Amino acid sequence: MARGSSGIVAGLTAAAVAVVAFLAYQASANAPDSVAAPSTSASASASAKPSTKKPEPAADPLVVPTGSGTGPRVVYALKQKRVWLVGADGKASRTFEVVPSSISPAPGTFAVFRRTGATEGSDGVPIEHVVLFAEVGDSVVGFSAAQDGSLPTPDPTVKAGGVRMTREDADALWNFATIDTKVVVVP
Repeated sequence: MARGSSGIVAGLTAAAVAVVAFLAYQASANAPDSVAAPSTSASASASAKPSTKKPEPAADPLVVPTGSGTGPRVVYALKQKRVWLVGADGKASRTFEVVPSSISPAPGTFAVFRRTGATEGSDGVPIEHVVLFAEVGDSVVGFSAAQDGSLPTPDPTVKAGGVRMTREDADALWNFATIDTKVVVVP
């Protein structure tokens, strides 16, 4: 009888293992992809499938913001922290990132009213190629470059309107933006 009961126990154990294996297979087959373990055939077929997602086209930095007017102008986008030098044909000849200060003008159209070759900025830094185009309260707003080439993060507690850029970009803007050149500020 002992021999018969050990056979029964062995048979029941084998049946239980088979049931657990079957249930585990069903659970993994019905599990979402985020929790299912990847199999070699699934990953091979996934990599062989072409992606159905279309890649987003890279934004062309030379594309001038819409709503920035017509004709030759400097366009300054506040949120993008970017400037475009736009020719009479409406196309940008150059664009570059800038570091705004604590004071910015409201969106609108302005004109260059003063240019200074070199001076000291309101933050005490020697600057060059200063192109002023707006007034906000008793402060002026303009483009410039630090003579040492630095682009420090502005101190938000200092009331200043300097929009800083690299010396190379400031040189290009200086040559483009003469007195009465239109400057369009967009959000």
